[in-house]
Parts: sequence; C-alpha cells; structure tokens
Amino acid sequence: MRRTSRRLSGRPLAAAVAAAGLLGLLAAVPEAAPPSVAEPATAPAAAAATTATVFYSTKTRDWSAYYLHYSPDGGSWTTVPGTRMEAACADWVKLTVPLGSAGGLKATFTDGSGTWDNNAGKNYDLGTGDITVRDGAVAHSDPCADAGPEEPEEPPGPNSASVYYATSTVGWSTVNLHYRPHGGAWTTVPGIGMEAACTGWVKRTVDLGTATGLQATFNNGNGVWDNNNGNDYTLATGLTTVQDRKVTASAKDPCAAEEPDTEAPTAPEAVKAEADGVSVLLTWEPATDDRSVTRYQVTRTGGTRGTAVTDTTSTVFSDTGLEARTAYRYTVRAVDAAGNVSAESAAASATTGDKPPAPAAGTPLGTDPRKDPIYFVLTARFNDGDATNNRGGSQHQKSGNAANGDPMFRGDFKGLVQKLDYVKGLGFSALWITPVVLNRSDYDYHGYHGYDFYKVDPRLESAGASYQDLINAAHAKGMKIYQDVVHNHSSRWGAKGLFTPKAYGVRDAQWSWYYDEKDDAFTYDGLTVEPKSGKSYYNGDLWSTAEPSGNTCLNWGTPTGHTSPEGYRIYNCQWPNPTSGMFPKALYHNCWIGNWEGEDSRSCWLHDDLADFNTENAQVQNYLIGAYNKYIDMGVDGFRLDTAVHIPRTTWNRRFLPAIQERVTQRFGAEAAKNFFVFGEVAAFVNDKWNRGSVNHSAQFFTWKERKEYSADDEKAALEMYDYEQQQGTGAQPVSDNAFLKGNAYHAPDRSRSSGMNIIDMRMHMNFGDADNAYHNGKDSDDATNDATYNVVYVDSHDYGPNKSSERYAGGTDAWAENMSLMWTFRGIPTLYYGSEIEFQKGKKIDCGPTCPLATTGRAYFGDHLAGEVTASDFGKVSSATGKVADTLAAPLARHLQRLNEIRRAVPALQMGQYSTEGVSGSMAYKRRYTDAASGTDSFALVTVSGSATYTGVPNGTYKDAVTGDTKAVTTGTLAVPAPGKGNLRVYVLDLGGKNAAPGKIGAAGPYLK
Repeated sequence: MRRTSRRLSGRPLAAAVAAAGLLGLLAAVPEAAPPSVAEPATAPAAAAATTATVFYSTKTRDWSAYYLHYSPDGGSWTTVPGTRMEAACADWVKLTVPLGSAGGLKATFTDGSGTWDNNAGKNYDLGTGDITVRDGAVAHSDPCADAGPEEPEEPPGPNSASVYYATSTVGWSTVNLHYRPHGGAWTTVPGIGMEAACTGWVKRTVDLGTATGLQATFNNGNGVWDNNNGNDYTLATGLTTVQDRKVTASAKDPCAAEEPDTEAPTAPEAVKAEADGVSVLLTWEPATDDRSVTRYQVTRTGGTRGTAVTDTTSTVFSDTGLEARTAYRYTVRAVDAAGNVSAESAAASATTGDKPPAPAAGTPLGTDPRKDPIYFVLTARFNDGDATNNRGGSQHQKSGNAANGDPMFRGDFKGLVQKLDYVKGLGFSALWITPVVLNRSDYDYHGYHGYDFYKVDPRLESAGASYQDLINAAHAKGMKIYQDVVHNHSSRWGAKGLFTPKAYGVRDAQWSWYYDEKDDAFTYDGLTVEPKSGKSYYNGDLWSTAEPSGNTCLNWGTPTGHTSPEGYRIYNCQWPNPTSGMFPKALYHNCWIGNWEGEDSRSCWLHDDLADFNTENAQVQNYLIGAYNKYIDMGVDGFRLDTAVHIPRTTWNRRFLPAIQERVTQRFGAEAAKNFFVFGEVAAFVNDKWNRGSVNHSAQFFTWKERKEYSADDEKAALEMYDYEQQQGTGAQPVSDNAFLKGNAYHAPDRSRSSGMNIIDMRMHMNFGDADNAYHNGKDSDDATNDATYNVVYVDSHDYGPNKSSERYAGGTDAWAENMSLMWTFRGIPTLYYGSEIEFQKGKKIDCGPTCPLATTGRAYFGDHLAGEVTASDFGKVSSATGKVADTLAAPLARHLQRLNEIRRAVPALQMGQYSTEGVSGSMAYKRRYTDAASGTDSFALVTVSGSATYTGVPNGTYKDAVTGDTKAVTTGTLAVPAPGKGNLRVYVLDLGGKNAAPGKIGAAGPYLK
C-alpha cells in the first residue's frame, strides 16, 4: 500500500491540522458546509422535536388515498393500513406523528388497497421534525412552508425576493433555502423547501418585510450544505439566481423561455427479469425524454405481500429477500424532472427458486505456489457484476467520479467470478485481490483502511457471489486466491471489536453539515444507507458531544485557537490522530513516523488514515490472528502482507507467521501449510541491495528467522533485535544458495532458517525501467534472500511504477514484452497488475486520492474492456470470446502473455528451478534446472532474453527450443544462440526422454515469441 512521502512528526497542533485536512476533503460542493460562524448557533429542529411531520410526494403516484403505516422507534406498528394522510399543498400529503421520547419512526406508505411503498422491503427509517419522502428519497424539509405572499410571475415588490437555485451540478433531489432577512433571524434549520421551477432549477419567493436583502445558504435536507465556502450568499430583493456559487442579481427568469414540461418519457423497453434463488435481477433499456429521465418506478406484484412500488435511478434493480418458489411480475415506468410519468412497460416475470444454502467452506489447492503466475486486481475497480452494491462515498462529487458515473466501489466479487475465464485465458492461475475486510474512511475502495477485520465488506459481495463463492469458483477452475491482509494498522476509526475512538463532535450551526444525526438502531457496513442521513457513509456513531466514558484524549472538546479554512472553530479531539491521547497506548502507537529508515518506522503512524497498531500487544495480536484465521478457514491459498516492514521481524517470527502455519496445518494438513503462500510488502524504494544500509528495512531481511534469543517481552525483543542487527550490519547477514545451481546440478534447498515470509522483489521492481537493469539488480540480492525462487516479481502496481515513479509504466510495448519475457523465465513468480496486458492507463498517475477522478488514474475501472463473453478451455487458451473482451485478448501483450504462460507451465525448470550464469555469456542469459526425485522430474533449460548467448560446460544431448521448435545437438558442452530480438526469447530444453522429454515448440508464433 502506498504511503505518503510527507514527514508527519512536526505537525503544529495535530488536531487543528487534521481537522483542516478534513475540511480540505469535504468543503467543496456538494460537500460544502452550512452557514458561516457569524450565524447564531442554531441546532437542527429535529434535535429537540417530539413529533415528526411526514410529507409524502403524490406527484408520481396515482393513488386514490394515502396512508402512513408506522411504528415509533421501540414502539408498535399501527394497524394496517395505518393512518390516513391529509392534503398539505400541491403534490404533497402530510401527517404529524406524536413520538413521545422516541428518536424517530419506521414507516411505509400505502393506498389502502394493497399497493405499498416500503423502500424496497427495507421500510423507511425517519427521524423527527419535518421530513419529506419523494420517490424513495428522504430529506428534512417542509415543502409547504409559508414563506410569504403567493408567488406571482414577477416579484411582488421591493420587500420580497425570488430565489432560483441551479441543481444541475449538485445533484440534489431536495433543496432547502435557509435564510435570514438583513437584520432579522435565521429560519429554523434546515430552512424551507424550494420547489421545482424548470429543468435544473428550483425556486422560492420569500417575504422580507422591510429588509432590503437576505443572507442565504442551501442544503439537501440531509446535512450537505452550500454556504458559498463559509461566506453565505448575500442576495438582493427581486429575482436572483445562484448557479455554481455565482450570484446574479436582477436576473432574468431562467425558466421564462422554457415551456412547461408536459411530455412524459417513453416507456422503458426490453425489461428482463432473472431469478437467482430468492432474488430477482431486473434490467431494462433506458427510456428517452425531451428533457431528461431522472428515475424509474418499479412495480412488483405476486407473493403474499401485496403490490410494491420502488423508485430507482438505475436501469438495474435487484429485488432481494423474496418468497421462495413464487411467481413475480414486474413493470417499469420512467419519470422526468417535472414529474411526468411514462406509460407502463411490458411486463417481465420470474419465478424464484429455493433460498440458497450458505456456500461450503473451501480448501486451499495446496500446490507449489511457484507454479502459479499471479494476476493482481483492485477488486473494486476490476469488473462490475452487480450495480446495486456500487457506492460513491463522501468524495463522490468532489473527486469528479460522479461526473463520470464511476463510483469508487464499482467492481465486486460477482464481476470477478464472471471474468475468471478471462484471467485463466491469459494463463494466470492465481489471483491476488486487495483486502476484503470492511473498510471505513472517506476513500476506502482499495481496502487498506480496515474497520471490521472479521467482516467481509458488503460493497464487494452479492447474492450468490459472496467471498466464499469467489474462492470456491476460482478453485473449481484450478485458480488460487491470495488475499491481501493488513496487520500494521486499522482505519483512523479504529478496529471494531478491539477499539473504536469517539471524536468530539457537536451538531451546531458550524458543524451539523458534517455530523450526522445519531441513529442507535443503525450499524455501519459501508453498503446500507442510513435512512435519516440518506448516506451509506453515515458517521453519526463516530462523534460524541459529551466526553465518552474512559476517554484518554487530552482537553476533550475544548476550543483551540485554530479554525478551519472556512472559519469554523476547531476543537480538541475533533479528529483522530496519534498524539492527542485518543488512542490507548496499549493498543495503538502514539506517534508520527519521523525517520522512514529508523526504529520509529516500525512503531509510529504512517498517515492520518492509518492508525498504527501496537502489534507487540497480545490483545492486538489475538484480534488479528483471530480475524485472519476466519479467511484461512474459508480456503484462501495465501496472504500478501501489506506494510510488512512496519512491524518488527521478531513479531512476525514469534506471532503472526507461526499462527498462519498453525491454523493451515490444523485445518488442512502439513502439505497445505507448506504451500500456503505468504509474501510481504517490505517497501524499500531504493536501487541498492540494502535499504540505505539499514538491514531492518530491507526486504530480504524478513525472509530469515531470528539468530539469537531476545527478551520474552515482545516490545523489548523488538528493540533488542533492531539494535543487534543494525550493529551487525550488512556484511554479517546470513547468505543462502537456495536459488542457485551448483554447476549444472539442482540441489535440495535448505529452508530450515526461513521465516516463512517470502517477499515482493522490490529491487527488481525499482529497476524495471529497463529489463536488463532489473535482471542484474535482482541477481545481486539473491544470496541475501532465503530462497529467491519464491520472490514475487512485478513491473508496476497500485502504488508505484519503476524507480518509485508515480505513474503506470509507459516504456512502450516492446519494453513491456521484454520485461514479461524476463519475468516469465527468470527465478521468482511473475505477477501482473490488472490491465497491463493492454498497457491500460500507461503514463497515468497511479493514485491521487479524491483530488482527481479515478478514471484518470492507474486505478481506473477496467470492466469496459471486459464486456462480452469469454470461455477458457485451459490456462492460456480461449475457446470463445465475443464483444470487447475479444479485442482485449487480441492485444499484442495479451497474446504474448498467453504463450509465455503456456511455455512456463510446460517447463518445470522455469517454474521452480534454481539458476546459474556460470559458463554463460549474454546480457540476460541463464540456465535453470529443477529436479524432484519423488515425482521423477528433471528439467534443464537454457534461456536468453532478447540478446544472443553462448553456454559452455552444459550437459551434452539434444536441446529443443520451446519458442521455435529448433533442435540443437550438443556434443562438446557448448551451445550458441543468435539474438532472437527485443521481447523475444529462446528456451532450449534438454531432452532427457520419458516424462522429461523436451516438449519442442509450445504454442503458436505471436507478435514477439517467434
């Protein structure tokens, strides 16, 4: 996982700066803040209300009567059909509900004759005060508030103001005007509802009395505000427009030239319903409209629960939790911004099956991991199989993702299952996927901000496509799953079940825009929308105005002398950080990293979003071991250890690595444990063998067991080991010949001193700007690594390109082909970051957080290149492909990979062999051999990449080239090979007869291998 390059230790007033960082993330439209600090502190009306006035929109309903069926929180439901609602104003009905001491109510709506709007089976969870429910959207607003005289075509005089607000860039379905006449008082938060004026505009005329203008802000009724960057808007009398923060006084009516929209959209077509267990997936083609279609109404009939009407903005609707073995009928209507409703679509029907049983736990495939080339995907960015679990998060608008229709959580396990044949067709037999645990932060699609380590993130799962289903589906195709895991840190909001901080927060006039109303009945899972806030990224459980029991944060809730960029007062303990005392020292480290090659790099925070575990604490160790045992039990085939360098080697060797081996052995046996692949990210972003001379921060160091006894106390042991090994220095570190042939002979490797952690080959990665450079640097580090034949080798990743470049590799197609030819034939396990097979996003910045759209980065969505169907008949072989995915597979590098994988799979020496350059001339030329007496395998190969080579002192016999089929008879121990050309290679395999016969030409000539 990528780390910041900033030095974080010298921050002035950590709480102030952290909060300022928060505002930097959240202050842009529509994450704008509420009225400025000049406004008297006015708590939202809902906070003190003991009633709820529920407004329900009738604009798109054609019911003869409207009933509210409800239960106060903790109370009983009304008798069906509920209480009849009364007319409120045009297109609205309302009902005021007494709540007593309840903090809200559960609600559904019905016509009293069997048709229900129950929020797609989830019911509506409503708060207190004035609440609107319109086409499935909930907000705090009074759409019928009396703000002055009836609205004429022109403003009635100097003491009124007609305010028009543009909604096209904020995307709000509800807009409130919160204002005060000059010299007067503010309206009660959230203000008064504005009404639709024309496409892209809402309006409201307000009576100002004798005032000559007003201060105003706007909000969506769910805590998202536009207050002109903290300055409020100053508006005059007459007609004023506010568009993209630009105020135009004495403006022309933006709707005057537009004829009223009375034309309904076309009816949706091609409606299809497909049942999967007790769920139905409904899809249809988008309807058309003379202006624009804003949403769809789905009507379901069938079963014992009556007719249900559900609103959605997508053309995909997943109806879950239905009755088993029941026929359902669906129709769809389109709705435009003016509320015009289309005719009903043709009906689609589906019959549910039985509720599917939970998938059985899997079993790891348990074969030597060196046989399996790895394809690395950011699951949330790979392929979208289920649009209903897509989530944009709090940065959806600010990042620019919303404008691209590209929510950060987009790909999922279902999409991955659907494209397993694509990965297999390229020739890969292992998938490395980003962390699966439930995350929690403002931008957490990547998975490295773990919050609940015991729960799979629901934004990745679907009905019939759980994590277990993915593991099982991969195994059924002979493919492994390597799960990225994090032991070093949790999200800034802690680790559920271990410790979760409560930051200071007050829902006053300054900060109510950010702090959601508390909802004790709601549990955050990243997916479910909290009904009162309308957010899946609800944060009402993270804040406390009262100092929580057991608080250790210093000066809780006291104002600091600092303000946010918008001028809001910042309080102590308002934002999690390591130095405030908010995190208990026993469980979390309480410092920022100051020296990336110092001891503190193992015991301090890397970044605001990464709360650094005290991994030497037994409670923390047990929490993490217990969590990852769960995924071992599911049958994963290995772990990639994120940020491994930031945990002392003693802790890995004493606690985490033995725990993995113990659990796999317990569940699946010793052979499975031997081949459970563990590889660590020891991020040494340098070109030298030892990371700036520090052994404790060098990748190969972590492949070794400890070589002396240390204190029984893990914290003391970590310091003792650090000091001892630093004093020993680079010249006194252990060496190994496990990766090297002895002459031409393979020898049994000695792994008795192996820690059990293998490594990402950071040195080759850093030097892969040029294949020859990567090769020679890689060789130079192999004697310091316990067994470099297990090194994971890649060119670029989700963090960096070669030489710590922040862009995806852009060296050209020929250079890519050469890099691949080296990786697939040299020692180690070749690994490819998703999309590199078509040079996807080459030269693009890999990551810029929420400051730019994901579509412009190296983490862009790849699914558009996978559209269509693909079937793999074997690894590296595709029997059929249609659509865009066929074009992707036809790309030169994709074809190159297919053949490389075929060749590597057919020659054991290329998979598991040791290597030597003794008697070999040539820039990237080597000999490799693998021998296994138990299976009778003996494989010997001579390899050259791009350039010519001469091999002397090799065994006599017949050699056959796996690329061309060329045969050479060696009688004097010498074999010469002409240069095959850049990206091309030769693999001359010694023909030893029987099961060890040379395969000859493997596969068909391609763009590079020929």
